[in-house]
Amino acid sequence: MNNQFDSAHSYPIKTRQFLQQLGIRHPILLAPMAGTSTPELAAAVSNAGGLGSLGLANATAELARQAIQQTRQLTSKPFNCNFFCHQPPQQDLATEQVWLEYMCPYFQAFGALPPKTLKPVNFSLIDNQPIVDMLLQEKPAVVSFHFGIPMPDVIRQLQQAGIILLASATSLAEAKIIEAAGINAIVAQGIEAGGHRGIFNRDIDPAIGTHDLVRLFTAHTSLPIIAAGGIMDGHDIQYVLELGACAAQLGTAFVICDESAADPVYRQRLQDPAFQATHITASISGRPARGLMSAWHTQVDQPERPALSSYSYLYDLAKQLNALASQQGNHDFSAYWAGSNVARIRRLNATELMHTLIDELHQAKTKPSAYP
Repeated sequence: MNNQFDSAHSYPIKTRQFLQQLGIRHPILLAPMAGTSTPELAAAVSNAGGLGSLGLANATAELARQAIQQTRQLTSKPFNCNFFCHQPPQQDLATEQVWLEYMCPYFQAFGALPPKTLKPVNFSLIDNQPIVDMLLQEKPAVVSFHFGIPMPDVIRQLQQAGIILLASATSLAEAKIIEAAGINAIVAQGIEAGGHRGIFNRDIDPAIGTHDLVRLFTAHTSLPIIAAGGIMDGHDIQYVLELGACAAQLGTAFVICDESAADPVYRQRLQDPAFQATHITASISGRPARGLMSAWHTQVDQPERPALSSYSYLYDLAKQLNALASQQGNHDFSAYWAGSNVARIRRLNATELMHTLIDELHQAKTKPSAYP
């Protein structure tokens, strides 16, 4: 494999400029998968010349600090820290009670009753000064946002600290908001992407594919574009670069790497053709997210399903039901996030996968595009 090439002479000029801005060698970013990414996984990707990521949406300021410091013990290279920026939820007890009643039979099937009250399980960078203070102290190279962007003063403080900022967009309207806010680059998250959709409003999803988003954003914004969604190999990366992206972000491709926190059942199902169909549901967390088909899609998402409770109060219920079912050997209520091209997943450790992606990327540069 030829992965020691001089990237300064191998990529389009705007990609070279973006790589220089990030301080990395190859246009490959690890998606920040909360609950699955680890310091070991982030460091392996960064050490191989990409940009590793930590998904810290479910971490307190102190836990996030620990993850950053642990990653720094494993790499001296840049890496990304990702946070959610949804509006802090207002608990709607009436809607919540209807949902608890709807889910009661699923708990009863495992010999239990649903909890009486719920709590949010993911944090938002909106109105979260402890996280902001931690970031200003730790100064990770890159910070990225999902579900929206923080307030202008937070953006200003982070950039004044020398931190490069990225934000996910699923529509041109969102991309324009990101650009106007002065954020450094846009993650174009297509409908094919695994995990939570980055939509700012959970009720409005444009459902645009990755390739079309890249074309749209490059035509109508001036920021570097990072393509995300359905990208599994170096040929996919090369194609989005041809479309105008400066880099690609991959998540599902890395989930079964040794360094990830995915549990054994998650790893097995990602590789089993019988489980590789994916679909989007909002019933798990309260926000749309793509994962392997499960009881959430086939049983819970019925026409009579009531209105969803607030994110991430709903997620608390899903996690409790999954814990109960899993203890009894039933994994049909697990949230196994995965992108639409999961069937092309490969069993490699993170370093091997990075080297393979880089090699494929440069093989693809020498051949006519295999895409329309």
